Amino acid sequence: MNAPTLLAFVVAATVAIAIPGPTVLLALANGSRYGTRRAMFGMLGAVASDVVLVVAVGVGLGALLLASETAFSIVKWIGVAYLVFLGFRMLIARGSLLQGDPAADPRGSRHALFLKSFLVAVTNPKGYLFVGALLPQFIIPTAPPLGQYVLIGIVFCALDFAIMLGYALLGAQAIRLLKRRGAVWIERVCGAILLGLAAWLAASRRAPA
Repeated sequence: MNAPTLLAFVVAATVAIAIPGPTVLLALANGSRYGTRRAMFGMLGAVASDVVLVVAVGVGLGALLLASETAFSIVKWIGVAYLVFLGFRMLIARGSLLQGDPAADPRGSRHALFLKSFLVAVTNPKGYLFVGALLPQFIIPTAPPLGQYVLIGIVFCALDFAIMLGYALLGAQAIRLLKRRGAVWIERVCGAILLGLAAWLAASRRAPA
């Protein structure tokens, strides 16, 4: 992969990732409630899902979801159910801020934050279709694909982590300004948006093959 192609991918991926989606919203909410350092475990979960998506595209799962209505529907409804579950739980968030206190709030444990972000991303079929549509555009067909997918996967994961970190920092800064109940309201707003994303995903259809 040459430098201009890689630069074009960086620009395209940055714009696409920066548009708020489920994992970005979780980074924002986690940053406001648990602080940036603990929110990083959620970001690592999202990055782990990025690895799954890139590998899946490399072996053809993105094409399978595009071609198979049944496969697309299965992954879609799993994703919808999980987004509804998370969105509803965030929407009814109550109580004081629990930054740095996973013992008081099990949802803030490192494992819970990692798993939550991982599952949100890995059960979204649109993610597979997006990555499946984006990545191959920057793969040079005359060169060995493995090294190109590895490089582009590393860059994609780094960009995703950096952008989520920015949202987490924004959430952490917002809570300093909004004081005591700010994190609760940030979480509720993010929960409402997640429910909206769930509705959008439920209404979405597989693009014609």
